[in-house]
Amino acid sequence: MSLDDAVKIMRGKPGTSIDLLVVREGAQKPLTFTVTRDKIRVKSTKARTLEKGYGYLRVTQFQERSAAELKKAISTLKKENDGSLKGIILDLRNNPGGLLDSAVEISDIFISKGKIVSVKGRDPENNQVYNATPDDMLKGAPLIVLINGGSASASEIVAGALQDHKRGIIMGSKSFGKGSVQTVVPLGNNTAIKLTTARYYTPSGRSIQATGIDPDIVLDDFKLAENKADGSALIKEADLTGHLENDNGDSKKADAKGDDKTKRLDLAKEDYALYEALTLLKGLALIEQK
Repeated sequence: MSLDDAVKIMRGKPGTSIDLLVVREGAQKPLTFTVTRDKIRVKSTKARTLEKGYGYLRVTQFQERSAAELKKAISTLKKENDGSLKGIILDLRNNPGGLLDSAVEISDIFISKGKIVSVKGRDPENNQVYNATPDDMLKGAPLIVLINGGSASASEIVAGALQDHKRGIIMGSKSFGKGSVQTVVPLGNNTAIKLTTARYYTPSGRSIQATGIDPDIVLDDFKLAENKADGSALIKEADLTGHLENDNGDSKKADAKGDDKTKRLDLAKEDYALYEALTLLKGLALIEQK
């Protein structure tokens, strides 16, 4: 039986079941699993609060529902942070792209006016320009976008638009450079040909093709190693016997930010680029407050 035949047998209406016979290493005999068929929708966005007031958004691919998912994620982050956000990190690393309309809609979440992307082909009559609508879900709060060599096509459209509008700071490494448009032309008899018909351009007129998006801040891919304490930590005033107490409160009280410090260290070990982005985002938020 070919793989195509096996797939055809496995397909069926949602809610119906199928028994799968699986041969697994270490098992003395084949295993039987009953699986219920259903429509599986894979979410293309992820979100979480990094620290109080600072959110993280990850888009893995630009699908039909990605913009709606991202708007919902931002609303959820706002609720988790008392109704407002000091800043957001948008992670587009290793995002290969997807739908143009989705890239435009996601850019429009953060940009309130002006051009987002233009598509130019051989025939000027087929050229298209996509513009933003008057709204910014973050109300101008600082935005940092993470990209790398795996960020392509639609990811580069979003990063380029945000960079040209000075709406966000781009961090990471140069993107892939896939700025061409492919059109599938049916030929009949169940055949088709894919032609490259146009190029993408950022709002300032930059071509993405074979050039990519250069980050505003270049980050190398580091792994952070913990600096082991050698017992030579500096002594503070509060450590001295008989020190003068602070008249605003207890000078010996525990550091209320100890948990945050541990979380930051864990983040630095897990994802150095994200740690650097959060550090910069907090600096931008402080400048805005002042």
